[in-house]
Amino acid sequence: MTIPSNDAKASRRRISARVLLILVIVMAAGVGGAWYWWQSQHGKVLEGLVSGNGRIESDQVDIAAKLAGRIREVLVQEGDLVTAGQVLARIDTTELQAQRAKYVADVASEDASMLEAKATVTQRQAELALKKANLRRALKLVETGAISQEDRDQAQSDHDSARAVLDAAQRIVTARERSVTAAQALVDQIDAQIADTILLAPVRGRVLYRLANPGEVLSAGGKVLTIINLSEIYMEIYLPSEQAMRLPIGSQARIQFDGTDFAVPAKVSFVSPEAQFTPKQVETRSERDKLMFRIKLRIPPSLVERHIEQVKTGARGIGYVRLDPNPPKWPDNLQKRLQDDPVDAGD
Repeated sequence: MTIPSNDAKASRRRISARVLLILVIVMAAGVGGAWYWWQSQHGKVLEGLVSGNGRIESDQVDIAAKLAGRIREVLVQEGDLVTAGQVLARIDTTELQAQRAKYVADVASEDASMLEAKATVTQRQAELALKKANLRRALKLVETGAISQEDRDQAQSDHDSARAVLDAAQRIVTARERSVTAAQALVDQIDAQIADTILLAPVRGRVLYRLANPGEVLSAGGKVLTIINLSEIYMEIYLPSEQAMRLPIGSQARIQFDGTDFAVPAKVSFVSPEAQFTPKQVETRSERDKLMFRIKLRIPPSLVERHIEQVKTGARGIGYVRLDPNPPKWPDNLQKRLQDDPVDAGD
């Protein structure tokens, strides 16, 4: 039997190493080619369409106490869906009710004073009527010489005095009426403050934060809850200046969330007039290329309402928008909808 020499063994090992290296290179090239093909197919955006990363956002509404007071009850928890006009919390009204009772008593007192003043006016009117009748008789009698001119002057003086007293009494009635109105205004003010202790939901939304609990004392403007306004759901993306300046308001858009195979229709509702991520003084073309403009893609409220339980702010994805009035058809991956969602007529 022939025993291989050490040189032959080394030669075979070198050949095996070369073969293994070639196989590794071929496999790496194959994997790289497949990865490039996948990226080119899935990352490709058709001509006339542009895209940007973003996340679902919504306007937040703070539910706060208008006046200082102690929280009596909070009727919702974080995550609850609330409707416009729903009672969310109540502030204690013990002190306000006591003030209201005092002001109501003041109204009654002022009203009684006004009635008394009106009675005085009636009395003064009767006195004036009597003085007027005496004056008429005196004028007739002085012509016949039955009374002196002095008696006639006295009747005239009595009449004028009665007229002045009546005028003063009528002014007192006017003042009393205004006092009643002022006292009633204080009652109305307290009623408005009591109404403000009932905190209502101004919009349909979902409770994001519960910031206070029963028994806590709030200052004026103290926050109790923060809710998400579900009538304003949108995604913000950023596009370079060349694309943003071509983008019309109302342009169709699509939002595709990470990890999903469907697209949500939207429309461009806002294009920021100010650029971001750029210095104030832009001198060169390369710097102008860095200009980025904020674009808001608003989801139709009807679509939000249809899937109200699935709306999640903070969800991330990619927003696609059309630059041209008549761009090519949406690609297949952006045409698929959630179940039972109608296709837009403009597609």
